Amino acid sequence: MLPALIALHVAVAVVLPPLAVRLGPRVFLVAAVPLLATAGWALLQLPGILDGRPATASVPWAPELGLVLDFRLDALALTMVALISGIGSLIFVYAAWYFSASERALGRLAAMMVLFSASMLGVVVTDNLLALYVFWELTTVCSFVLIGHSDHRENSRRAAIQALITTAGFGLLMLIGFLLLGQAAGTYRISELVADPPTGPLVPLAVVLVLAGAFAKSAQVPLHYWLPAAMVAPTPVSAYLHAATMVKGGVYLVARLAPGFADTGPWLPLVLSFGLATMVVGAWRAMRQDDGKLLLAYGTVSQLGFLTVLAGAGTPISGIAVVAMLLAHGFFKSTLFLAVGVIDHQVGTRTMSRLSGVGRRMPVLATAAAVAAGSMAGLPPLLGFVAKEADFEVYLPGHHPALSVAGSSAVLLVLALGSVLTFGYSARLWWGSFTTKAEVAERRYPSAGPAFLAPVVLLAAACLLPGLAPSLVDPLAQAHAATMPHAAAPDYHLALWHGFSLPLLLSVAVTAAGLVLFANRERFYRLQSAAPRWPDAEVAYHLFVHAVYSTALGVTRRLQTGSLPLYLTVILGTLLVVPGGWFVWSLASSGLHVPMSGGDWRLWDTPVQLVLALVVGVSAIAAVREERRFPALLLLGATGFGMCGIFVVHGAPDLALTLILVETLTMIILIFVLRRLPARFASGARRVGWPRRLTAVVCALAGIFVAGVLAASTYARSLPPASVGYWEEAEHAGSANLVNLILADFRAMDTIGEITVLVTAAVAVASLVVANRRTGGENGGDEGNGAAKPVMARNEPVIGREGHETSTGGGHGSG
Repeated sequence: MLPALIALHVAVAVVLPPLAVRLGPRVFLVAAVPLLATAGWALLQLPGILDGRPATASVPWAPELGLVLDFRLDALALTMVALISGIGSLIFVYAAWYFSASERALGRLAAMMVLFSASMLGVVVTDNLLALYVFWELTTVCSFVLIGHSDHRENSRRAAIQALITTAGFGLLMLIGFLLLGQAAGTYRISELVADPPTGPLVPLAVVLVLAGAFAKSAQVPLHYWLPAAMVAPTPVSAYLHAATMVKGGVYLVARLAPGFADTGPWLPLVLSFGLATMVVGAWRAMRQDDGKLLLAYGTVSQLGFLTVLAGAGTPISGIAVVAMLLAHGFFKSTLFLAVGVIDHQVGTRTMSRLSGVGRRMPVLATAAAVAAGSMAGLPPLLGFVAKEADFEVYLPGHHPALSVAGSSAVLLVLALGSVLTFGYSARLWWGSFTTKAEVAERRYPSAGPAFLAPVVLLAAACLLPGLAPSLVDPLAQAHAATMPHAAAPDYHLALWHGFSLPLLLSVAVTAAGLVLFANRERFYRLQSAAPRWPDAEVAYHLFVHAVYSTALGVTRRLQTGSLPLYLTVILGTLLVVPGGWFVWSLASSGLHVPMSGGDWRLWDTPVQLVLALVVGVSAIAAVREERRFPALLLLGATGFGMCGIFVVHGAPDLALTLILVETLTMIILIFVLRRLPARFASGARRVGWPRRLTAVVCALAGIFVAGVLAASTYARSLPPASVGYWEEAEHAGSANLVNLILADFRAMDTIGEITVLVTAAVAVASLVVANRRTGGENGGDEGNGAAKPVMARNEPVIGREGHETSTGGGHGSG
């Protein structure tokens, strides 16, 4: 069913652009259908998942190569599906009232959002590393199009390219890590990798590469710059990609691999250092923003760091905490994004210093935003408070086996600091967006309609209800925790009240410090202004891109000289160095053993082969030494026809016939081409010196390499030839002509390919003939009456199209 749901997304995406012409923005209601279907189906699987029976599916991709698309819906995947399909469907409904009928490319936007949903669904339900990478990069491509939706604006194009380069570039590193893990484990199935983690010297390197890709996707410092820049996208896109789904892809990958690799050397130091730094840096930057959407963007960066710290712990309590926090963050952040979008849509601005009285004019929106902001700040009785209690529990001293008391205390201290800043920017967002300010004039604007506000209210309710009844979320969290390594840890359940404990004390301290911070926010802003500016990661990105561009320009200027011989030398040299070096090393390591016993090696089967070989060799050498173009072409044709003879001697008349036709057509095409070229090669092209010697050496080595590979391939056969048994099969088919039977039945696809080659060559020749007849008048022909072009005398000058004189070069110039 999982593959069918992904296919349903794709099918709906195909029909959305034409539907948008008639439905306008309401096309997003149709786009929400596959998301609602996925959410409903996933909900039906909940009882089995809670009992430890994940829903699975398998689709053969390339069975001969061992490639199979395995899908698996367990507790963690179901949590992400709730965000992708559940929250996503509400955002799609919101988009139906957010966009106007005049919005450009609505069909494309809706289709790409549905395709993104399908790609993200594939990321979280696939059980194969290679398939995960394919879906991962599909989300990157879709997000590139969605961020750059307003492609007529330079800042949209720039932000889209920035996100693409960052996430796709580090995604390639992640792919290398996947390949190393799969090779070390002997399988690419994620569930098997986590259940039985591989060992070996390359596993730590693989872990580092995988984390690099995950950190880039989830905007961890110093790769966080692309997420705030991506806020140029429409608000529904930002709410879906950068609050609910895509940016959590990296967190999901860390959480998925943590049970198996949390004990690997570099895992925990990288997760803690990057996650904690991201949490503090993002929250610090959020406190400085006056644009509500940018504040939420930097707040998202901060929360992603928090989620990474939780997801990477790899303990049962962290499994509970990450499920609760994923849901809480998806609910409150998407609510706030949509609320800011409503303000921007109705008022015409989202700059907080220019807003006043919005809460009085839109009390329902203000209430929903207050609930979401309170959940983000960690206030009871909201889901954010329940999740934060679990978050603090993860790193209590003694709860993480890999951390000392001092290490756990340091992590808790940084988490508390980040939580204080989170409280501060949560209060700043709501206060700046909804309160009445005496110094700011109120604007006149229409109130938002019920349909426009309904998704915001429903998401706000999702922040409240699980907080009042944590038992709605706890079974799912316990099901995921059951997959974690059972280290010594207390039995923990999500609840509003755990008694008087250190997490409760930390929550009270965070709330008190957050209130003090908000009360003294003006002093804090002055402190931020006076503080020395940190290095800007985006500046580093632009410097890197500029360095790459400058390097590429310099290399291109030196290597792309327009010389075809140089290009061919580079290509052949690369062939000799890379596969050629490996081939020589393989022969050397095997002791240069060449089977020559038993009559396997013969100089020739018949003297005719020797004659043909001499014809080919002499013609090739003569073609290299010939200084005139037309004789060189004839000599090259002789080498081709000599190969035809070799095919005939070896009993392959069909190949010989095909090659004769191709050689003939090729020579005709080249003759027409030579009519436009000088009779002789350019002066200096055949000069004697080290370039010519280098060319000779490279070509000779390339020929030896190809011959050696062919000989080695012949003796590397491990299975009987395909032709064995052809006679018996011919008798069953009732044919006495084995060659015809092979061409028509056994290798019919080869025959079709050969026919296609011949037709293509014939069309090319016909096109050249027609083109030559149409331009014949420019070269002295008479197209009007069909008269033939007069024969030119030897060395008669010809006036070309540019009006310059050229020479026919002794009668051989134009053939």
